[in-house]
Amino acid sequence: MADIKDVIERAYRESYSLVLSGLARRLGDIDLAEEAVQDAFAEAVRSWPVSGIPVNPGGWIATVARRRAIDRLRRERSYAHKKELLASLEKVEAQRTLATVAAGMRDDRLEMIFACCHPSLDTDKQVALTLRTLGGLTTKEIADAFLVSEATMAQRLVRAKAKVRDAGIPFTVPTGPDVTDRLDAVLSVVYLVFNEGYFASSGDSLVRDELAASAIELGRMVVGLLPGSDECRGLLGLMLLQHSRRVTRADEGGNMILIQYQDRSRWDREEVAEGLEIVTSLGDPSGPYAIQAAIAGCHSSAATWEATDWERIVSLYDRLWALTGSPVVALNRAVAIGYAETPEAGLAAMEGIDLVGYHAFHASRGELLRRAGDLDAAGEELARALQLSANSAERRLIETRLATLKPATTGH
Repeated sequence: MADIKDVIERAYRESYSLVLSGLARRLGDIDLAEEAVQDAFAEAVRSWPVSGIPVNPGGWIATVARRRAIDRLRRERSYAHKKELLASLEKVEAQRTLATVAAGMRDDRLEMIFACCHPSLDTDKQVALTLRTLGGLTTKEIADAFLVSEATMAQRLVRAKAKVRDAGIPFTVPTGPDVTDRLDAVLSVVYLVFNEGYFASSGDSLVRDELAASAIELGRMVVGLLPGSDECRGLLGLMLLQHSRRVTRADEGGNMILIQYQDRSRWDREEVAEGLEIVTSLGDPSGPYAIQAAIAGCHSSAATWEATDWERIVSLYDRLWALTGSPVVALNRAVAIGYAETPEAGLAAMEGIDLVGYHAFHASRGELLRRAGDLDAAGEELARALQLSANSAERRLIETRLATLKPATTGH
């Protein structure tokens, strides 16, 4: 039974977004497709322990999901457009067998992400819908990532899926100027999905590797669509370089390990090499993702933490800050200044940054204060960071750093 459970979980990770994207493209209705795919996995849980594991679990899920969609449409076939969908699905069903489904499955995820990133949806809905459809996250997990209630996120997802259905948003990759117009949103969402996998905003695990890997795969698809785009390649290079460190970011107990203490010999050398090759090909970076990739390249090419080219990193953050005006970029720039110059210089660079409700701001400020010798103020900042952090691994790290300050702050 445990083996079947593992197979079903693996099928979910490997097939959920593929099957959902293909069915949603045919139906034009994410909600209906999602219900059908969930029905298929529920049927797998019921039947596989009895009938055995199918030769191709993904093909089995795709077939059953399509049949469940047909069943749902038959119950609601009073609508003319649903009759057309039903006729189309029934024709496919008559022509396909389980063996041909797996062989004929096309990858519709690129179409799905362009649908999720349609300009008629605001950014929050774009990201939430992508995390749900392509990342397979539960409503609660997405709610935790956005720091909102599960009920609020459920309503947001319902509205987003209804908008896609009712507005007839096409599940196609746009052509010509429309691709460029939508590209910023697509790249932003892909990176946000990656970040949720690379550094889970909540929960017990620091890394959700299947989500980060899925984002990298989407990044490769976008590069394949627009191979001449420095920003597309820059995003892919950035994700590869960050992902290369995944096995060294936490110890066996799930405790977070900062980059300066990571075993660089265990970084994924293939991903580092590919990422650095992309960074080199970009030359003098000018776009946000290309610049961030260059910053990641500085870390990945340094043999040790002490050998990091902090002056180069500061100059890249100067460029990125001028380009984006982002307070998070300003924070990272200040941290880099704290290493390139002195902790006091880093603290001075933090003045005026409006991120008082952001846990990383307080954690970074606390570390600079510790290095500057102001342990009482450092403790206050780290305590505030602990209050604001929702990730268990990060909270344990902050607690450890706080514990090292206790003798100095309590007088014991």
